[in-house]
Amino acid sequence: MLRSLPQDTSTSTSFTWDPTPAPKPEMFREQHEVTNLGYPQNPGPVRSTVVQVQADTVVPDHVVWSLFNTLFFNYCCLGFVAFAYSVKSRDRKMVGDVIGAQSHASTAKCLNIVALVLGLLLTIGLILLLAFTFPPYFQAVQQGMRNSRGF
Repeated sequence: MLRSLPQDTSTSTSFTWDPTPAPKPEMFREQHEVTNLGYPQNPGPVRSTVVQVQADTVVPDHVVWSLFNTLFFNYCCLGFVAFAYSVKSRDRKMVGDVIGAQSHASTAKCLNIVALVLGLLLTIGLILLLAFTFPPYFQAVQQGMRNSRGF
């Protein structure tokens, strides 16, 4: 909106740009209603409403750990069973059954721990077994090949 600046006695008029928009007629009506009705003289007690929203209980479902155990340490199918319980836990969590989700997650966690420990122990045992039995076997085969050639 363009507004003219007051000048003392000069004949030229100067204008400046005022970026505020012109007031709308609705604003005049609202101001008129407030002045006619007035403000409440004695407002009642201020009431407030407090809504308590429970935060979602975080229930870890151990799906990634179960999938890892299923793929790599699936001795006695414990990794697969843990994966099944993890999926059950996730389903219960989606439905809103927190107690059921925690129960299935706890079972999946125990199965994952047992699968991981068994998998590590059996893998280390297999490596040790091969490390101690393979060299004598390899030497026996070499000795047999030397004897057959007549060396």
